[in-house]
Amino acid sequence: MMTGLAPVLRTATTALGSISPTPRLDAELLLAHALGIDRSAMLLRQHDLCVPDSFGALLARRAADEPIAYITGTQAFWDLELHVTPDVLIPRADSETLLEAAIDWFAPNQAPSRIADLGTGSGALLLAALSIFPNAQGYGMDASQAALAVARDNAERLGFADRAELAHRDWTKTGWQVGLGVFDLILCNPPYIEDGEQLAPMVSAHEPHHALFAGADGLDDYRLLIPRLGALLDPRGVAFFEIGYNQAESVQRLASDAGFLTELRHDLAGNSRVIRFSLGIKE
Repeated sequence: MMTGLAPVLRTATTALGSISPTPRLDAELLLAHALGIDRSAMLLRQHDLCVPDSFGALLARRAADEPIAYITGTQAFWDLELHVTPDVLIPRADSETLLEAAIDWFAPNQAPSRIADLGTGSGALLLAALSIFPNAQGYGMDASQAALAVARDNAERLGFADRAELAHRDWTKTGWQVGLGVFDLILCNPPYIEDGEQLAPMVSAHEPHHALFAGADGLDDYRLLIPRLGALLDPRGVAFFEIGYNQAESVQRLASDAGFLTELRHDLAGNSRVIRFSLGIKE
């Protein structure tokens, strides 16, 4: 082991400079993970800590363009620290736009009592919504048993197990919505990437393709979900779906055909990000 972290952090930052937009941060996160301590604590003690032998292997994985979240097994989302594996998409800050939209919709004296997350993955949206609305019960579904295992782990570890029901359901199968009842709030980040689109190697080589791609125009899953949404949504409820940057018009047309009123919401970068579905009834 080498004593003192500064030289190793400098070398690691240089090594990651060609593949990462944040090489210094990546190096610090990996080294803190290798040490088994918080990054802030590591930086405060960097002059007296020793570099563990395991750091080299972690650095090599990041240098091969593997995402930090899969290397460390964790990803921050909203106010939660989630466990993630290659069985689930890495939750991204852009998806927090759905939660911000939900907060804005429900007035201070209102709150959803029943929340659904369609295609829950790691459980990010569902568990964050339950943290925002502490009296709500949640239902998360996913077609992947491996993803559900990750979501269940997060629900238990973060203290939501008694409020979050997680179930195996596949919206490509007939009758997937039977028996679910209705919800006040539905959240969904479905696959929406066009099959032929070229993604960054870090995404295409590591993240699950079934959660990314959705047909030639990226709309296959919206076509399956939107016609069934009316049976799942309380008349005064609301649904928020994430969309691709160029899909607002197409998704809103599908929603209109199914009888919904819609509103588009942009993320902090100004990109089209979320479509709100409602039946126009709000107390």
